[in-house]
Amino acid sequence: MQPSDLGRDLEKVLIDEDAITAKVAELAAAIDRDYADRPVLLVGVLKGAVMIMADLARAMSLPVEMDWMAVSSYGSGTKSSGVVRILKDLDKDITGKHVLVVEDILDTGLTLSWLVRNLRSRGPASVQVCTFLRKPEAVKVDVPVAYLGFDIPNEFVVGYGLDYAERYRNLRVVGTLAPHVYGG
Repeated sequence: MQPSDLGRDLEKVLIDEDAITAKVAELAAAIDRDYADRPVLLVGVLKGAVMIMADLARAMSLPVEMDWMAVSSYGSGTKSSGVVRILKDLDKDITGKHVLVVEDILDTGLTLSWLVRNLRSRGPASVQVCTFLRKPEAVKVDVPVAYLGFDIPNEFVVGYGLDYAERYRNLRVVGTLAPHVYGG
């Protein structure tokens, strides 16, 4: 989906498709370099990380294993509820593995902090985080990020996997919605 397909619903583009492609290549090269001597398990956080996870894995030169978790703290609103639920757990045992959590966005840090603690309790060799977006002004809990795509303003964003009420994930850019879309 192109920005022009949204008409009045898209207020502004924050990150265009070329910038996304360049950043994914940069992240993949850094991960390839850092994990050159050890196997890595990419753990994508559904549903938002689907785009970054797929593009990142394809841009990497190293063979990787992939698994998925689904956790939720949003529902259909634009603010985190603070309550984390596991909707889908990992299929693989991560004991002794080097785990790289691939996340779409670090907002308050509450969900990601909980997820990292949960994964560390399972006995992996290491747990690191790669997040495509981070909102520094919104962070309530410090979550160490090994690989960061972009810092963005504290605005509700959609596109490149991020949604509002399950829509706009397939937008090829990251942008903000016009207030009339969500009643803001």
